[in-house]
Amino acid sequence: MEILASRVLFRPADYERSLAFYRDAIGLAIAREYGSGTVFHAGQSLVELAGHGRRESGAPPFPGALWLQVRDVYATQAELERRGVTIARAAAEEPWGLHEMHVDDPDGVTLIFVQVPDTHPLRRDPRN
Repeated sequence: MEILASRVLFRPADYERSLAFYRDAIGLAIAREYGSGTVFHAGQSLVELAGHGRRESGAPPFPGALWLQVRDVYATQAELERRGVTIARAAAEEPWGLHEMHVDDPDGVTLIFVQVPDTHPLRRDPRN
């Protein structure tokens, strides 16, 4: 398996409050924005605040996740299953167009393996 890119993903309880914190108080530069989220530069890493995927009422806060981009999430799932890794959520296309699979580490941190299809906006050159 080859990891192409990574980022830390947060789904804050109050997106606007967290956006102001990371952008204004901490001073992280924005790498990109999309309809319901913002990705910040954080040294050699990225931090993403997602305004989608809110928790259900009464559920504990989302502790964060490690987002790992791979070339083929379905092949990655098969490889991890061969290694005896438990798949928390099987690879599937999400409503936002990415193909994702979830694995939990021994401490319960979610690793989100992501495949970006050729037709996804992340693959488009935003320059004119």
